[in-house]
Amino acid sequence: MARTPSYFTTLLRRSSSKITQNPKQQFRDIGNTSYCNDSQDKPQHSSEIVKQICGTIRSKPRWENTLLSDFPGVNFSDSSFLNQVLLQQKNVFLSIRLLHWLSSTFGYSPPQSTCSLIFNSLVEDKAAKAAKSFLDFTQFVPESADLESYIRCLCESKMIEDALQVFDEMKKAGVCPSLETWNCLLLSSIQEGYTNLVWELYGEMMQSGIVADLDTASCLIQAFCLDKNVTEGYQLLRLFLNKGYVPHKSAFDKLLFEFILDQKYDRVPALLHIMIAKGIKPDLYTYQQIIHGLCLRRMQREGLFIFNNLKNRGYAPDKIMYTTMIHGLCKMKWITDARKLWFEMIQKGIKPNQYTYNTLLYGYFRIGQIEKAQNLYKEMKKEYKETLIAYNTMINGLCSHGMTMEAFQLFKQMENQNVCKDVITYNSLIKGFSKEGKLTEGLTLLRELVDQGLRPSCASYGPIIGKLYELGQIDEVKILWNEMQDKGVEPVSVCIDEHVIIGLSKKGYIETGVYWLEYLVKNRLIPDQGTFEKMIAILCERDKLDVGLSVFGHMFKIGYTPSSQLKNMMETNSFDCLVKV
Repeated sequence: MARTPSYFTTLLRRSSSKITQNPKQQFRDIGNTSYCNDSQDKPQHSSEIVKQICGTIRSKPRWENTLLSDFPGVNFSDSSFLNQVLLQQKNVFLSIRLLHWLSSTFGYSPPQSTCSLIFNSLVEDKAAKAAKSFLDFTQFVPESADLESYIRCLCESKMIEDALQVFDEMKKAGVCPSLETWNCLLLSSIQEGYTNLVWELYGEMMQSGIVADLDTASCLIQAFCLDKNVTEGYQLLRLFLNKGYVPHKSAFDKLLFEFILDQKYDRVPALLHIMIAKGIKPDLYTYQQIIHGLCLRRMQREGLFIFNNLKNRGYAPDKIMYTTMIHGLCKMKWITDARKLWFEMIQKGIKPNQYTYNTLLYGYFRIGQIEKAQNLYKEMKKEYKETLIAYNTMINGLCSHGMTMEAFQLFKQMENQNVCKDVITYNSLIKGFSKEGKLTEGLTLLRELVDQGLRPSCASYGPIIGKLYELGQIDEVKILWNEMQDKGVEPVSVCIDEHVIIGLSKKGYIETGVYWLEYLVKNRLIPDQGTFEKMIAILCERDKLDVGLSVFGHMFKIGYTPSSQLKNMMETNSFDCLVKV
């Protein structure tokens, strides 16, 4: 991750000796000409003229073309002018536009006080991108305290790479950031899933002599959980609790979720009791994490029990929790229970969003209720604009029930609705057409997928390859498999059929067959013993004894015992020494 802007190092070092000004003081002195570039007294523009100029800038679309002629008596190159306009206008974005105009027209360079005021206003408004552009344009370097506010603004705007660049340059200039800034970067790294960055920052933090606090501890606990090391996270929690410190609720919530995914179910009630004992009340989000984790572990029944128990205790589940529970029930094909929650949700005044609609659509397709799915889709279109998720749900559902042409009609509608297709859209249709034996249509979509600049997956090729093999078109299978390899598409078990491997080998494509067989073994997609024995038999017939030895080695390592028929064949082909081993 690059962490070095082009000009920051020099400018930061140049300004490191400056004393940080109070931003409020800057506002009080903004009209004082002593802050301007030259120390000579400048004539002050009347407040009425400044007011008129501000009104023109606010109301006239292309004021840059006429401002000089509209106010011929005003000295726009006066360095005090912009400060007066800033004070009067109170709109930082219009002020930046004026600054660009002054710069291009008069070569105007604003003083430090003006830059500081504009920059701090942008940061305060959370306009991180505008603040970054302003720094690039003016080459201005804020004071250390303002830079730290900027770093936190960048983190909140999910611009962590830019935040790290500024952070590193501050340290290079000899400025040690505050603990609040360290923690902000740690939290932002957690939110982006960069756990390696969390540990790197924490190591630098310790080397700098910064003492961690509860915010730091909460980030570290969550980092352990993201690294699937929930035991270490829990031990760190216990360490802080034993010292009398209670980490934030977010750390408890993350631990609860990971305990369920890690099947440490006995830890969940114990951790909930610890939360309550330490004065942290589990809320809806806490239980939402628990329910979501249970649904992911296919424990929807337990999730539904907790969901109903919450309602009985007076909690009011929100839209996200209802959607999570409906999705879990639909995965279990409990569509009746899912519909009950759907109508209960509506009766309580909670309007289903697009995700809730798509969840129930998925449920209807799961149990084959196509007509209900289509009716629900029509209802959703009345409430919401059509989205990629909705199209993909419908297209995949229709294709899975042999209605590929109906799905293809939706596919063609997407362009008219300005909805971009993705790989999932294409893969669903390719699978549908291949299943129906319409290989021409499937291949056309595969080519279109590539032409659109999308990256094909194994699921893009697999259905076509399987159908081609079924039809005995082995040469075409070989062509597609080579194409997959050329494009760097890694196959998975659903794509690699063991019968295809043997079919390719029998057809004479032995190297390809052996390659994919070894790929299966390497990725722990263990073929059955018959596949190995058939491959060895083909190799013996083709007088490829050295390759047969390699295949037998894979078979032996897996733990398969060669059949008597294989032993006899190997003895006949001078494999006696191998059999004895």
